[in-house]
Amino acid sequence: MICLSGAKTLVMLLTGSITLSWQHSVEKVRWEEQYQSDGRYLLLTHASVAGSGAGMEPPPGASFSDGRWHWRPGVQIEQLVLAGSEFTGEYRLCSAPGRCHPLSHWLPGAHSVTLSSCHKEPR
Repeated sequence: MICLSGAKTLVMLLTGSITLSWQHSVEKVRWEEQYQSDGRYLLLTHASVAGSGAGMEPPPGASFSDGRWHWRPGVQIEQLVLAGSEFTGEYRLCSAPGRCHPLSHWLPGAHSVTLSSCHKEPR
């Protein structure tokens, strides 16, 4: 499962994968990333963006289809901290296809939200 925490609140999403999206602050295009719970880590399995420029150049090996650049980073992280910005609008999180909500749906009033795997293996 994937956990969201912020403002002294913890929400456990009943899913092992999510899609996170937001609007790029300069180019004003949608950026999208897919994460899955992988033990005590989140695994960034897919990323895509509609366009390029202003620090959002697709990496080598990215492919262009359906008006977006797509690539598979395969990066593991322990947590992802999301801070709101007046320039990007609110982050949106999809817990299943067609089940997308702004982060404030789960954590109203939180100015910073941390995503992590709910499963913490002993170190």
